[in-house]
Amino acid sequence: MKPKNKKGTFREWFSAAELHEESRKWCSELKFAKDEQKFLNSMVKDYTLDILDADMFNTVQPVVESLKKLESDLVHIFKKVQLHENQLEIMVDEVDQNKMENAYLDTHSELAKEMEAYFIQYREAKTKIFDVVSKAIKRKKQKKLLN
Repeated sequence: MKPKNKKGTFREWFSAAELHEESRKWCSELKFAKDEQKFLNSMVKDYTLDILDADMFNTVQPVVESLKKLESDLVHIFKKVQLHENQLEIMVDEVDQNKMENAYLDTHSELAKEMEAYFIQYREAKTKIFDVVSKAIKRKKQKKLLN
């Protein structure tokens, strides 16, 4: 009978200070993204007439909807990161709780993946918004030059 191959999983152990620093960095990035989203929303509002005039409404509508979804996702992720940050005590309480510490590290890893996926989607939406608005501004300038 052959022994079963047990697949070992590699887990990088971070110090509590490193985990704390990464969680703080995530909070900072999410706060910045929240402020940036306010700017993007106001930019779209400010240039709505130009976007409509440039017949780009159908192009910008799905992007604005995805930005709204990303805003609600941001709130959800931010709450998860804050909760995760508050649970850091598990790692520093000097009580040997392997299951809880492993669960904390699993959660940290999942949050890292979720943050990465979120910011990939966010950067795509942001780029599309800037493209649409810049095209609308260029068309407005071209119309002024022709008149």
